[in-house]
Amino acid sequence: MKIGFIGTGNMGTAIIKGYLSAYTDAAKNLLAYDKDADKLKILCDALGIAGCSSMDQLMEQSDVIVLAVKPNIFDRVIPEISVHYRPGQVLVSIAAGISMSYIEKLMQKNDVKLVRVMPNTPAMVNEGMSALCRNQLITDEEFEPVLELFRSIGRAEVIGEELIDTIIGVSGSSPAYTYLYIEALIDAAVSNGMDKEQAKIFAGQAVLGAAKMVLETGIDPVTLRVNVCSPGGTTIEAVNALLNNGFQDNVAEAFQAAVDKSKAMTK
Repeated sequence: MKIGFIGTGNMGTAIIKGYLSAYTDAAKNLLAYDKDADKLKILCDALGIAGCSSMDQLMEQSDVIVLAVKPNIFDRVIPEISVHYRPGQVLVSIAAGISMSYIEKLMQKNDVKLVRVMPNTPAMVNEGMSALCRNQLITDEEFEPVLELFRSIGRAEVIGEELIDTIIGVSGSSPAYTYLYIEALIDAAVSNGMDKEQAKIFAGQAVLGAAKMVLETGIDPVTLRVNVCSPGGTTIEAVNALLNNGFQDNVAEAFQAAVDKSKAMTK
């Protein structure tokens, strides 16, 4: 099976690298096209994958096509893809705000096999969280290689498309909220005399460890929090300060802002 990538920006490149790290012999099955020919050549030479000189060439040679381009050029790119689409090819879109029905409308075909994915930027370090949904034409056999592709860059879960906006709030945009929290921890540590680079290590590792506790122990986050908060101790003092200043409400408000924006953007 040949997998072609249209667009080799940060996310497209992260997916390619993740897949190659998971499947060391996969380079021969990957193709890429980017309008920036110089950037494409550098990437393909570095990773040992085939570069295509045109989108048409990529479409001709690919079984699965990953659309890793910005949402604002879909109106131009999809009709061009449609001309060269052949029955049985699987289109995979990772664009925020672009629904499957909108892509189907732009394709002007009734036999398009389509998967929509919402990944996030930690895919760049193989710790991504991707949500996948598919249209009714995709079989389980056709869907499995796409799942494998996104599992190679972290975790992947299958959802209904109606949850895509929620996914953007809970995982698509939330790395930025977490970076803000880490940034605040670093700044506070520096103000208390710690070196900034060392503070970054302490804060980053603490967040990484806490996340792994949630994912790997099976213990509810509420219980994990309570277990750390010894009565009269330092942690419960800090947690109470966060709660008293509306920490949970602020997170919920940020989450909802992302969800509402996603709904407003969706075509």
